[in-house]
Amino acid sequence: MLTVDEFARIRRADRDGMSIRAIARTFGHARKSVRKALKQGEPPDYTLSRPRPAPKLGTFHAVIDQILAEDEHAPPKQRHTAMQIYRRLCGPEHGYTGGYDQVRRYVARQRQRDRATFIPLDHEPGQRLEADFGHIHVDYPEGRRLKSVLLTTWSYSHARFAIAMPTERTEAILAGLVAAFEFFGCVARQLWWDNPKTVAKTIFKGRQRQLNERYAALVSHYALDPQFCLPRSGWEKPDVEHSVFDLQRRWATPVPKVRNDDELNAYLLQCCINEMQRTVAGQTQTIGQRFEQDKAASFALPPRPFDPCIRQPAKVDKYQTVAFDTNRYSVPRRLAFGTVTVKGYIDRVVFVCNATAVAEHRRDYERGQLILDPLHYLVTLGRRPAALDHAPVYRDWRLPAVFTDLREKLEQRHGPRAGARQFIRVLQLLAEHPVGRVQRAIEQVLATGVIDAEPIITRTQRLAQRRHGAVDIESPASQANCRIGPQVPLPDLNQFNQLLASGVHGHDHHDQPQRTSVAQDESQGTALAHHGP
Repeated sequence: MLTVDEFARIRRADRDGMSIRAIARTFGHARKSVRKALKQGEPPDYTLSRPRPAPKLGTFHAVIDQILAEDEHAPPKQRHTAMQIYRRLCGPEHGYTGGYDQVRRYVARQRQRDRATFIPLDHEPGQRLEADFGHIHVDYPEGRRLKSVLLTTWSYSHARFAIAMPTERTEAILAGLVAAFEFFGCVARQLWWDNPKTVAKTIFKGRQRQLNERYAALVSHYALDPQFCLPRSGWEKPDVEHSVFDLQRRWATPVPKVRNDDELNAYLLQCCINEMQRTVAGQTQTIGQRFEQDKAASFALPPRPFDPCIRQPAKVDKYQTVAFDTNRYSVPRRLAFGTVTVKGYIDRVVFVCNATAVAEHRRDYERGQLILDPLHYLVTLGRRPAALDHAPVYRDWRLPAVFTDLREKLEQRHGPRAGARQFIRVLQLLAEHPVGRVQRAIEQVLATGVIDAEPIITRTQRLAQRRHGAVDIESPASQANCRIGPQVPLPDLNQFNQLLASGVHGHDHHDQPQRTSVAQDESQGTALAHHGP
């Protein structure tokens, strides 16, 4: 099975104009596998690379090098001086018997050699896009909050895109990059990052990385070359680093005041658009003019955008809930004790079974929350009617006032227990019909003085049939015809003439289908009233 890296390599070769036969010969794959990689966009599984080899110890020089390497990870004020290194070497751990000056000179040479130097760079149009997160404080009506902003910057033109995200997790990165590509209308050859664990799960020697599975899928979908800075080498992507500085000093100074995240993102988008008119120091063209060169040299977007979500299998428990990200979300009863695929987006959670979305919830970023949909429990409610008053999912359900009025009248007429069961049968209509339709059916039936579930069920079905038949049920003419019971068609004079000619037998011939249709309609309404939707 092809790995995600092989998928990406094949798609880049196809992007560069290689034929399927040439790709198969070059990379040693069957042409069928090559066509599969070009068609699917991402492999079904991801193969891990070999782990990083363990470091080895050497002579005293090697010991000093090891100490200096460890100091790179230590706080600046807790790193070894040359004297401290000398003391460690003379201790029982290493048994060094030489002088201090030799250690001092070697440490000085090593530190002088390791100091970073730079070469001025000038990237070609359409080649390189850099990405990183910046952080700004924003004033909301409820107070000041620190927000994460994903920024992407073209190295040639310095064109920017910024979007505020609720988190910095993988799904936020995916959604932000998809939005950036749609804003730019093109895709660069390379996409550069630091080394966040949400993108690069493991750092190997040099610039080799083990990518996050979903980020690898995005790279394959857009045929990108994933590139990463060396550890602690943020200067390798200076363009987006400068964008972070401008975000904080120019765009977010003074502190922005917004009502919600949508307003904040609208403001950031306008800043990106305005930036196109600016001219970078040392250039003669505006950012927008240079971006046109970037766009001409880059690659077109694929026919469809990437699905910016994370995926994971999950088990449904006896409460019809699925665990995802420290919270639990409800699904329909038919999925209980089974397995579903969870698709986590930045704003919603979708549950998929057999390639079909079966439930969707707004994503909650708090911990330990129980997010339930009352519609998912309507079948169980028919078997456990006492939950109507004791389960928070129904006790806190906000329905139009006519539902409460209906329950009171049903319980007054049929008694508390029987009335509650009748009311549950009406609630079960909401599994197949919108609230507005059931509300209209309740109002129409109550207007006739009938207080029973079966007429409401029948009326709801008829309203649905009229809706599907493209009849405007809100019109006065339709409301006039909305009566409880069978609907009799208008008389046909031609049939009346045939009746006179054929006698009573002809009347029976024409009348029998109408009576059968009404009987079937009433039997269907009764069956639904007993069994629920």
